[in-house]
Amino acid sequence: MSFRWRSSRLFVVAVLVVVACGVAAIPAIRTSLLRAAGRVLVVDEPVAPVDVIVLPKWAGVAGAIDASDLVHDRIADLVAVLPEPSKPAERELMRRGVSHPDESVELVRLLHSLGVTNVEVIAEPAAGTEAEGQVLLSWCNRRQFRSILVMSSPDHSRRVRRVLHRSMEGTATKVTIRSARYSAFDPDRWWTTRDDTRTEIVELQKLVLDVLRHPLS
Repeated sequence: MSFRWRSSRLFVVAVLVVVACGVAAIPAIRTSLLRAAGRVLVVDEPVAPVDVIVLPKWAGVAGAIDASDLVHDRIADLVAVLPEPSKPAERELMRRGVSHPDESVELVRLLHSLGVTNVEVIAEPAAGTEAEGQVLLSWCNRRQFRSILVMSSPDHSRRVRRVLHRSMEGTATKVTIRSARYSAFDPDRWWTTRDDTRTEIVELQKLVLDVLRHPLS
């Protein structure tokens, strides 16, 4: 385990300890402290017309709903689905000739059902947030896109913005990050469910590590 990763984990633990102490010592500020911790992860930027809306596969149904609403609001007329590499089990099913639903294809079908007619799948899949930055950089350069809106789950949105701003630095492409309205993660109530609590801790660790690695992003 690297020093930076250990440092990020210690920082997250320290933040949670401070929050816990605040909760114990001053119950009246409990909710505001916890909401602040949740909001650290979230970016939701104002939208304006763009060349294309990018829907990463992991943004899922919630991202697709928002993307369709933005198309109907004439923010863009093209939605591009960014796939992930197939998993070993999926490749094995393909080798055996077994039909298995592809999540990227399912997102395309969902977008069509939501009234979005102009949909494409980006040819190069991306494994992880850093890879997404590089894939979108080369894709935007090839297509000469100068403005993109990227759909994200709220818990992942701040880190996505940091990564994409780094990858697009020095280019003419402007990136806007939109947090999906119907995401399961609620930054104002994350501590009330086990899944959201796990998401908060993991994403906070990743965000802190990104800040340690790239403090000027």
